Amino acid sequence: MRKKIILASHGHFASGILSSLRLICGENKSIEALDCYVTKDFDLQKVVEHLMLDSKNSEIIVITDIFGGSVNNEFLKYIEQHNFYLIAGLNLPFLIELSTKLSTLDSVEVLIRSALEESKHSIQFCNDTFNKKVSEEEF
Repeated sequence: MRKKIILASHGHFASGILSSLRLICGENKSIEALDCYVTKDFDLQKVVEHLMLDSKNSEIIVITDIFGGSVNNEFLKYIEQHNFYLIAGLNLPFLIELSTKLSTLDSVEVLIRSALEESKHSIQFCNDTFNKKVSEEEF
């Protein structure tokens, strides 16, 4: 079954992070961005409904910017749909981890859990990390 990733955000965050991903990992046609509320006439409900209809025969992974935000909440309506996975907290380390392993694993759920765990290590307060390293080198 075809796997598809949709990055969805308020403003241009989704297309911006997709641009960064392409710069680092190259083009991936199975990933697309949904920038919400960037035009006056934007209708989130209609756009999401259309995306979900177009993705009917795919395993679809949607990654939104904010848990509980309007974009995330609109996709939550589909949470019980078969082969639909929703993640909140879009960030580049997670996206790199997920997209680079997307074609190698059979279980999307296992892949998501693994990518979430791996990407947690990339969020650091660098001052503490650097100071800890300097302290360890002094001994």
